[in-house]
Amino acid sequence: MARIGVDVGGTNTDLVLECTKGVFYHKVPTTLKNQSIGVVEGVQGICRKAGIDTTDVEMIVHGTTTATNITIEHNGSECGMITTHGFRDILHIGRHKRPYNFSLHFDVPWQSQPLVKRRNRIAVRERILPPTGEIVEPLDEQAVREACALFRKRGINSIVIGFMFAFLNDAHERRAKEIVLEELPGAYVTLSSEVANVMREYERFSTAAMNSYVGPKTAFYLRDLDSRLREAGVTSKLRIMQSNGGVSTVDACAKRPVRILMSGPAGGVIGGASEGEMAGVPNIITVDIGGTSADISTIPGGVVKIMNPRDTYVSGHPVLTPMIDLVTIGAGGGSVAYLDEAGAFHVGPRSAGSEPGPACYGRGGTEPTVTDAQIVLGRLDPDMALGGDLKLDAALSHKAIEEKIAKPLGMTVKEAALGVLKIINSNMALAIRSNSVARGIDPREFSIMPFGGAGPLHGVALAEAMACRDVIVPVAPGITAAVGLLKTDLQYEYTEAVIVELMKAGPAEFARINAAVATLQGRVQAELDNDDIPRDQQRITVVAECRYHGQGFELRAAMPDGPVTDANRHVITDSFHDQHQLDYGYSYRTAEVELITIRAIGSASVRRIEIPTIAATDGSSIDRALMFVRTTTFDDGRTLETPRYDRTKLLAGDRVPGPAILHQHNATTLVPPGWVAETLDYGNTRIHRIGA
Repeated sequence: MARIGVDVGGTNTDLVLECTKGVFYHKVPTTLKNQSIGVVEGVQGICRKAGIDTTDVEMIVHGTTTATNITIEHNGSECGMITTHGFRDILHIGRHKRPYNFSLHFDVPWQSQPLVKRRNRIAVRERILPPTGEIVEPLDEQAVREACALFRKRGINSIVIGFMFAFLNDAHERRAKEIVLEELPGAYVTLSSEVANVMREYERFSTAAMNSYVGPKTAFYLRDLDSRLREAGVTSKLRIMQSNGGVSTVDACAKRPVRILMSGPAGGVIGGASEGEMAGVPNIITVDIGGTSADISTIPGGVVKIMNPRDTYVSGHPVLTPMIDLVTIGAGGGSVAYLDEAGAFHVGPRSAGSEPGPACYGRGGTEPTVTDAQIVLGRLDPDMALGGDLKLDAALSHKAIEEKIAKPLGMTVKEAALGVLKIINSNMALAIRSNSVARGIDPREFSIMPFGGAGPLHGVALAEAMACRDVIVPVAPGITAAVGLLKTDLQYEYTEAVIVELMKAGPAEFARINAAVATLQGRVQAELDNDDIPRDQQRITVVAECRYHGQGFELRAAMPDGPVTDANRHVITDSFHDQHQLDYGYSYRTAEVELITIRAIGSASVRRIEIPTIAATDGSSIDRALMFVRTTTFDDGRTLETPRYDRTKLLAGDRVPGPAILHQHNATTLVPPGWVAETLDYGNTRIHRIGA
């Protein structure tokens, strides 16, 4: 049986298929008006390429940017919110954080681009008090019905329900939902206690609001894709990559799309970590450069990091859902180069996408992009894009850069093209520093791993900028994110707030903790049961999220095996002290530790894609892979005769000295003078300085 990984980007949709005949790769343009059309066409195309029927496909794992794009483009659903009387403006006030402390001119996203407009936030009487969740004022059900009447009048069908202290007692939220569905049948309703059952009302409300903001469109896309696949004869299971690096079902992600806001980039990080393992390199900085954006993640020791909850912002809004630690910037092959009103030279973040695309596409685009600069410098061969499937027009690239950049700045076209690449590489280097140096990681101990369709063209330049050890290019760089989708596990997470001072806890507190653990384990077990995962293959991990008394945020700590008791509570506190020491360089071993949240993570391993090794070199000349020789301009301004090699014909152990360009269907790899590309066992490549 076959499995397919599908990663939809802003420009191209990448696919990988594994079956008994081997591993196949495919790339098609993204259909921006409805991404599911391109996905279905890609699935059908890769099945034809592999010579199998679509009915042979057992599973499709999909990484999507649908929810992310909604937040970037600010075109989510018009939402209504029902909240506690007196707390209507929580979403506006936020945390009183200034994005830039010393500037008077800045944007506050949660105010300038609110997820729920103030006039659509309706406050109703109800009151639940901490720390027990006691109801001191019942829910005003008539006020909820009046709010629904207002929403109906305004044509609002996506509703957020967020009440104070609902994480301690969700009875009012659940009753309000029942009323909303009575008054507005078919409404998309999000409860804050369902998507973020933790304390901190602003972050909890923001997470719920984001879920309803992206929910209707995301749910439509996922269900439409599922339907179109079945109409095309693909009856396999469809699974969706989540932000935390696990996969889930269409139904679960349609209900909680906040889980998939970083779905697309997550697959790339998982794929990069796996490629690092194949290359025997544990310390990796992944740089996934597509047509629209660059996603950067640091993987120390082969371990993919989960972002601290206080840093999980999407388009300026806090979202309390586990996300792989990565940085995304607007830097890709389609990033537009332009001069602003003051004459300053910029590249990105705006992208030409796939429609009309870079000027060289010949689809009506007239603005120069990074891809056009690569063509002008001879680093991309117009007749070899996607193995010759995509014909590019070098004259259009030259014209766009000349008219929009070179002439206005009084420089040659070559100088302008080099300037485009220098700016985009500098932008990416700054982002890499923010994810490495700024967090105490020394890039000199890491290898740069560039992938995505544009990645390997920038790999060496980024390694030089960051003083990294070398460059590791994956087997199929343009498809690495899709490959990562077939290297991840099913995963579900649930949380419950249990606020307890551990050192002062007694039998009643331990009973609360153990009851919450049992409830959470039951929830994740039910999710895995629904996926038909046998009980003996289910893994359920429970972690405690703790802090020192009065601290602002929590760190994860291990839970003891079995029920928490007076005798083993030290397992939690010792683990927390150790984690605090690791993260911050100090700990207070005698200070009170507060348990804030319990998190249960249920997972099940799935069969991983197996990349076959390639034949070892027989000592013959690498001329067997030589295609042709053309001139290419490098970062130092030199234009040299540069041989092109078919990367798929290189054998393990082959060494290609620079200057050289390695061609394959899904990406092009640049090897500058002074560097050498060494083919590794799986067909991946290590590029390092000659003599290093």
